[in-house]
Amino acid sequence: MLAGTPIGNLSDASAGLRRALAEADVIAAEDTRRLKTLLAGLGVVSAAKVVSYFDQNEAARAAELVENLRAGQMVLVVSDAGMPTVSDPGFRLVSLAIDAGVPVTSVPGPSAVLAALAVSGLPTDRFCFEGFLPRKAGERGRRLAALADEDRTMVFFEAPHRLAALLTAMAAAFGGERRAAVSRELTKVFEQTKRGTVAELAEWAAEGVRGEITVCVAGREEHAPIDAEEAVQLVMAAMCSGMALSAAVSQISAETRYPRKQLYQLALNARKG
Repeated sequence: MLAGTPIGNLSDASAGLRRALAEADVIAAEDTRRLKTLLAGLGVVSAAKVVSYFDQNEAARAAELVENLRAGQMVLVVSDAGMPTVSDPGFRLVSLAIDAGVPVTSVPGPSAVLAALAVSGLPTDRFCFEGFLPRKAGERGRRLAALADEDRTMVFFEAPHRLAALLTAMAAAFGGERRAAVSRELTKVFEQTKRGTVAELAEWAAEGVRGEITVCVAGREEHAPIDAEEAVQLVMAAMCSGMALSAAVSQISAETRYPRKQLYQLALNARKG
């Protein structure tokens, strides 16, 4: 059984979570110390065997937990906060359990993804979750470039000390005017959601941001077709403001949907001529 745990406010814990914690035979916890804090905070007494279950031991531990399930024991998986398997351990165990013909159920709980999306002010009818992007700038830039044409609202997780770099990279890949919202410390005392364009939010984040971070970014909006001459003029205007040719082409291509390679060659010819 997968159990969602509070993402900050213990009062969000459901009756189903309390019951599952009390009745489980085995609890696989991402952090056993946090599990003890959770049990104490909820006033739940558990006789379960507690085992650690995190990224580094997930593959090996999952096989052991399947054996517990085969033996008829109730195995409960909890992460530090939110829903297991969503940027947290659990997927390998679910896959193995399904292959073994063992029933898999869940106790729904708080989700930073849905909480941030709901308060973002961005479209919620269609969205995708991208989790944490690569830390290295090159890999992150390539992932964002691949998402430039995504028309659904996108949800990301990020560490506070990397937030400014992420938003700056988003401005380069999506265009600085793309709408976004940054939520920090959801459900906690200092909860805050900052809304604006990715360029505005990057400037805000450069001052330093603390806490658990969830970023929502609007999907690509359809624009009226733009001709080659107008696209090149926009690139030249961006270069006049101090941008390098490549960066200007990337930004205008993202904003207008004009093919980047074609626009780069046109702009290069215009600059030479």
